[in-house]
Amino acid sequence: MRFDLLGLITLIAWTLLSPVAAQEVSDPDSPEILTMRERAAIRDAWLIKRLDTVIPQVMRREGVDMWVIIAREYNEDPVVRSMLPATWLNARRRTVLVFFDSREGPVERLAVSRYPVGEAFPAAWSPEQQPDQWGRLAEIIAERAPKRIALNISQEFGLADGTSHQQYEEFLATLPEKYARRVEGSEGLAIGWLESRIPEEMDVYPTIVRIAHSIIAEALSEKVITPDKTTTDDVAWWMRERVRELHLATWFHPSVSIARADVEDDPRWAATKQEDDVIRPGDFLHVDFGITYLGLNTDTQHHAYVLKPAETDAPQGLKDGLAATNRVQDILTSAFVEGMSSNQILGVTRQQATNEGLRPSIYSHPIGFHGHAAGSPIGWWDNQGTDHPKGYRKLQANTAWSIELNTTHSVPEWGGQDVLFKTEEDAFFNGAEVAYIDGRQTELHLIPRQ
Repeated sequence: MRFDLLGLITLIAWTLLSPVAAQEVSDPDSPEILTMRERAAIRDAWLIKRLDTVIPQVMRREGVDMWVIIAREYNEDPVVRSMLPATWLNARRRTVLVFFDSREGPVERLAVSRYPVGEAFPAAWSPEQQPDQWGRLAEIIAERAPKRIALNISQEFGLADGTSHQQYEEFLATLPEKYARRVEGSEGLAIGWLESRIPEEMDVYPTIVRIAHSIIAEALSEKVITPDKTTTDDVAWWMRERVRELHLATWFHPSVSIARADVEDDPRWAATKQEDDVIRPGDFLHVDFGITYLGLNTDTQHHAYVLKPAETDAPQGLKDGLAATNRVQDILTSAFVEGMSSNQILGVTRQQATNEGLRPSIYSHPIGFHGHAAGSPIGWWDNQGTDHPKGYRKLQANTAWSIELNTTHSVPEWGGQDVLFKTEEDAFFNGAEVAYIDGRQTELHLIPRQ
């Protein structure tokens, strides 16, 4: 059975998940979307590989020999949700997962629950033999005598704070005092598990980002936008519908906004100004969009220009603004050094960018199982300080990022008007360098396409 599963995954990888170009294509075709059954086979195979490789790495890095994760049905710890089989849409009753690292072999995995949790976690509790689930968990702990017992408790990181107050109190009340004293919060385990990307995931991630890029390219084209008729809401809802047509999901509602020259004497702008959400010739559009596929997320922001009659290209000032923003991206990604904190990376980037005369605001974040994923953001849109309490965490290799930022740039063709250029592209840090997963936008989308 295992051989057949691996064979299916290999076949899918070669036929449907073919590699994509390193640089973003301006008008990409959407790759073929897998069936739900094919997706489940891939996700379950990834889960086993992740449990076999990522868990030992993060537990030994954090110096923890037992990790206990407690969740209740419909109130799942985010970590538990990422460890469920593809056919489990929720936990069952109270689901307790235990990892124990004796350092003498593979990390032991147990489900202290009525049911085994897929093939990865065999059931270690029989209610007929021990009616009390907490009592059985206490027995398992006493049998293994761990020195450090970690729970998902964190002051700063919500994704590492999945242990509910009630479950925490019941768990501690069950343990003998000597083991209760060994219980601690270890946010590094939860973040390390969630942020780490394995090679198999990264083989497919370019396809996922390519799908998102293809939807954006179609949305920002004459196929969807008719100037003087289509509204920004029309485009946003078209994107939502397109995602559903492809049997995918989105983790946030798309946003579409307009920047336009402040031209008082043009009758089309009379009584409309920037509050008008009808897309018109000469508008500079911004889109923020993300999808979820195979348990991984994308997050992309692109710009487009709506050509005026007789125009064949965007004003040079708008193109220069995008180029300036690309330069800030380059400065940021070149500052990625394993072991540096997010606050340090932010400080280095802002210093160099401002020295070059750029006006940046940086708010990049990890991406993966979640859109705003586990790990330390590099800046916040409303806080560019380098002492943020979430920015102390050190950068780890094999992590995926949304390189999100903006640059303010004046546009001569718009009378020197300042325009905000907001970009976001998904990238991967392998420990030595950052590479965009499916390229990045370096040229504006033009409507209509030229």
